[in-house]
Amino acid sequence: MSTTIIRGPEAGPERSWRHWLTGKPLATSDAPHQTLSKKVGLAVFASDALSSTAYATDEILLVLAAAGAAAFTFSLPIAISIIILLVIITVSYEQTIHAYPNGGGAYLVARDNLGSFPAQVAGAALLTDYILTVAVSISSGVAQITSAFPSMLEFRVEIALAFIAFMTLINLRGVKESGIAFAVPTYLFLGMTMVTIVYGYFQYFTGTLGTVSGVEPIHEALEGLTAFLILRAFSSGCTALTGIEAISDGITAFKEPRSRNAGITLIWMTTILSTMFFSITFLAQQTSAVPSHVQTIFSQVGAVIYGAGSVPYLALLGTTTLILVMAANTAYADFPRLAAWVAGDGFLPKQLTYRGSRLAFSYGIIVLAVVASVLVIAFQAQTSALIPLYAIGVFLSFTISQSGMAIRWWRSRKLKPGEEIKQAGSVVHYEPNWKLKLGINGFGAAMSFVVMIIFAVTKFASGAWIIVIVIPVLVVLFLQIHNHYRSLAKQLSLDTFGAPTRVRRNRVVLPIGGVHRGTLHALNFARSLSDDVTAVHVALDESEENKVRAKWETWGDGVRLVLIPSPYRALIEPMIQYIREVAAQRQPGDMLTVVVPEFLPAKPWQNILHMQTAFFLRLGLLGLRNIVIMEVPYHGDAQ
Repeated sequence: MSTTIIRGPEAGPERSWRHWLTGKPLATSDAPHQTLSKKVGLAVFASDALSSTAYATDEILLVLAAAGAAAFTFSLPIAISIIILLVIITVSYEQTIHAYPNGGGAYLVARDNLGSFPAQVAGAALLTDYILTVAVSISSGVAQITSAFPSMLEFRVEIALAFIAFMTLINLRGVKESGIAFAVPTYLFLGMTMVTIVYGYFQYFTGTLGTVSGVEPIHEALEGLTAFLILRAFSSGCTALTGIEAISDGITAFKEPRSRNAGITLIWMTTILSTMFFSITFLAQQTSAVPSHVQTIFSQVGAVIYGAGSVPYLALLGTTTLILVMAANTAYADFPRLAAWVAGDGFLPKQLTYRGSRLAFSYGIIVLAVVASVLVIAFQAQTSALIPLYAIGVFLSFTISQSGMAIRWWRSRKLKPGEEIKQAGSVVHYEPNWKLKLGINGFGAAMSFVVMIIFAVTKFASGAWIIVIVIPVLVVLFLQIHNHYRSLAKQLSLDTFGAPTRVRRNRVVLPIGGVHRGTLHALNFARSLSDDVTAVHVALDESEENKVRAKWETWGDGVRLVLIPSPYRALIEPMIQYIREVAAQRQPGDMLTVVVPEFLPAKPWQNILHMQTAFFLRLGLLGLRNIVIMEVPYHGDAQ
């Protein structure tokens, strides 16, 4: 006869102040309705890549400035090289998206094809990159504001933190909610930027395009125009490629057919990004824009085309600020999802797999916000200071992902039509064009690896060494967490467990600070557990000891009382020592339960007026095995 009782589904939770912030709770069955269309998906997952056009050209010119203004002519060839690399990586990820319809980020691809350790390296690299995406995007957005309003420069950290708080709140409301909320700013930016580019080209071809004046350039120590300098500028500009991975990570957020919609969105993103990046770099060169800590390239180009302070100029900077803030939404969409995958495999805390009331991975969102805020404070919201940390993780994940796909196609060569190899994240089928696909992903992996090495070498002294250290440290941490979960699973396993040991005797220890209503309330509960109850009191002086003894004889109902004199006025240590002694005398099958009375005042702030003995006693006993610690609250009346 079955002993399982299945009740009907629970009613919806009662309304609270949290629902006003995050929205009405969603049932698990609502998950399929929280998916995104291609247009909204572009706003959610491509905003990071698209927004990089607002600072990628700045980073190229900033490096070239060390060789003098004449070196700025190399900015356009460098931008074209980056666009070619972008196309190569896009084609590679297009294959990944269709091979992994349930999500094909570097972590899952590496886990299936390269093994657990490369997967953790990819996971560490991507999680680091997503955190930096928030810090860099928000800081760059604030830079656009301070370009238009220099008086706000001293408040850039506070403004950045306010933006992070806003992004966090919106994303706690769910992926669909955040996507709809941020779609309008994204398309406003795209529209305003395209209008600016078209108008800029019109002025260029009609000979009416002016030049930048009155901008204080960054004065770098001059050095020769060497190949190393060109490579440094190239690696800095490669920040334009950050965010390419996001769509393959977020396939499950798209409406059906997911792979097709995600693939089309990826192509849209690459086309738009290439056009904007080339055009902004071209117009910057034609207007003689210079790298500056005070005014961004976008601001300088917009001032030349529209006139500084004009309505279109302010609209351009306003929408650019919005997209840079919205770019952080890419990380908010992907970081929690990736963290949940890693946690699901046991390499991060399991809490990260929890979906909140709006079906968003709430813990992951909060972790992302906190760590990104710490970075913004540490680097004072300076984009140029954060950029050297930025792209190593991106290209490391590119390399691992494309290498994993190349291995996948190599394995498929042995399959015959109808045969398949099941993997954790996908299924490998017979692929007649495996050589072509292997070549595409293999070439993409090689190019990504070369760029990663260039970035690591050229940016190492500028701060990239931090990421070179952080990623291995994170991998070690992942492995330590995994070992803990494996050890715990082994200890809790029932596979080799015999009949459970029955409790023959339950000894109850009742620590008391005095004899009052709360004490008697806890005593009644203790006696419901066992007839073997011992009350214990640590006496600081003789008069107190006499009072407790006298009251206990009246109210103790025959339960034995152990008095422990404490001439050195220690409270917790003698109690813990006594409980340890009792625990050491237990026989097999004996259980020791410590029932701790706890007075709870009517108002939370009043807790600071009490000793919190229960809390410290619990801390002191946590290391003991086979001891149950129970708190019995006694509620005070409202005052």
